[in-house]
Amino acid sequence: MQKPNFSDDRLENFPVTFFAIVMGMLGLTLATHAAETALGAKATASLIILAVSATIMLAISVIYVSKLLIHRKAVIEEWNHPVKIAFFPTISISVLLLSIAILPHHRDIATVLWWAGMLAQGALTLTVVANWIGHRAFQPGHLSPAWFIPAVGNVIVPVSGAALGYTELSWLFFSAGLVFWIVLLTLVMNRLIFHDPLPARLVPTLVILIAPPAVAFVAYFRLTGEIDAFARILLNVGFVFAGVVLTQFRKFAQIPFALSWWALSFPVAALTIASFLYAEHTASEGHQFVAGFLYAGLIVIVAGLLIRTARAIRQRNICVPE
Repeated sequence: MQKPNFSDDRLENFPVTFFAIVMGMLGLTLATHAAETALGAKATASLIILAVSATIMLAISVIYVSKLLIHRKAVIEEWNHPVKIAFFPTISISVLLLSIAILPHHRDIATVLWWAGMLAQGALTLTVVANWIGHRAFQPGHLSPAWFIPAVGNVIVPVSGAALGYTELSWLFFSAGLVFWIVLLTLVMNRLIFHDPLPARLVPTLVILIAPPAVAFVAYFRLTGEIDAFARILLNVGFVFAGVVLTQFRKFAQIPFALSWWALSFPVAALTIASFLYAEHTASEGHQFVAGFLYAGLIVIVAGLLIRTARAIRQRNICVPE
């Protein structure tokens, strides 16, 4: 078997967390499309970002499949890791996000991607939860906001699923995601308040607190077509957690760059999209301003992350043993 143009040791240490980059880029794609819709502009910029995002997704997927084929034991070790296991659903979430991004342009491709992402998300959710409640001994220190990732994946399913006509399946995943979010929110807040602070590498995952309610707002609107009291609660909970994250800004400034920093991108994108959607259907100028502000911040965040990631790869500070 011919190995990819990637040193063997770095391939072995290529982490599943690289798919967080794909989530961030596709989040930027969808946020850009939401901004274009709000401005009445053509979907030119979002298509360009979509092409770049799909290319990055393909490259990362090829490398990780190569790792699975050549270094299967390393992948199993990641799966058995109490923290990294929560990042495996970033793979299925990336497929679902790609489905959402492609839907306005090609319904058939979006449908195929949705089925693939939905089935993978369901399987990964059940398997991850089975590991959480199985015979493995998890400690409070293993818990972090990254554990929200499987829940976020479930509430993403209806965003394109409802538009494709799979209403009942969409409600199933939405219900599962909402319940897991509430349960995990209690556990995560208990861990953050009553136990040791998060390790430096996991501090950026605090931003993931924003994602579940923001994505759930978009999913709920796609399912019901309404912005009612419950929808408003979901959106405003997202704003509340954004405020909570801002109070921890000093911690972010004190930690070195790692792939976990990509956790900043998708939650901000989700809140941006939710704000644009709310503004569009309520004619709220305040939310339109907030959405624009968040979108500008998202561009800065993703640009900074791309630069820092490229620099870390060049300096060989990524894909090294932990």
